[in-house]
Amino acid sequence: MRRRDGDETRVLRLNVGGSTRTELRTELGSRGILLNAYADMLLDHTVFDPRAQEEINIIERNVGELGLRTGATLLEIFAVARERGFALCTPDTGPYLRLAMASQANAPDSVLSAGRSPAGALKVASAPFSDDVAFPKGFYLRVVDGQQWLRGFRCDHEYLFSPEDRFAFQPL
Repeated sequence: MRRRDGDETRVLRLNVGGSTRTELRTELGSRGILLNAYADMLLDHTVFDPRAQEEINIIERNVGELGLRTGATLLEIFAVARERGFALCTPDTGPYLRLAMASQANAPDSVLSAGRSPAGALKVASAPFSDDVAFPKGFYLRVVDGQQWLRGFRCDHEYLFSPEDRFAFQPL
């Protein structure tokens, strides 16, 4: 695949499903991947009840590449992504993507929580598990000081992601 700017686009093939939440937590832990409390909350959700494994493709885009040059809300990002040929990932994609992406670049800063989208994070574009603002909306992957993280994030319907914020989608 090629992006409109002519650069090659890397598509990552990924197996999702087929593991229990306990198996996922064990595998993440055995690889030294850290979780925040929001990721733990998400992993406790029924979406992680065992299901058949499936292969999906993942592609990264930042908000600006979707044409949203001044930023956008999560719902706006998802709507425009769909118009541009991208689908949301399955809700359980985050842990499997973290396990598959061992070579993610180190974040440019070590700040873990600042009330904003963290630098160097790759958000997994998936339908929120809950409309409750207090419940995490999804996962993001980040490497801080050489340490891999799978973190959950919260935001309300008005939060604006910046044009540089990156999301993982499935190509349609």
